[in-house]
Amino acid sequence: MAVAKVTEISSSSKKSFEDAIEKGIKRAGKTIRNIEGAWVQEQKLVVKKDKIVEYRVNLKLTFILDD
Repeated sequence: MAVAKVTEISSSSKKSFEDAIEKGIKRAGKTIRNIEGAWVQEQKLVVKKDKIVEYRVNLKLTFILDD
């Protein structure tokens, strides 16, 4: 029987929400093994002088624990 764990991470990008998601999952993969899924819990924008300067996401990652 597999046991999974869920952890929350935050990531940001100056390009897009999609880029922030990809960067977050890639970085998490360096220290978390067996990532099986992710979902976007929250999206935020940083706006300065009427322009978007940063895209931020909070992600929940699901990964399978080693035996």
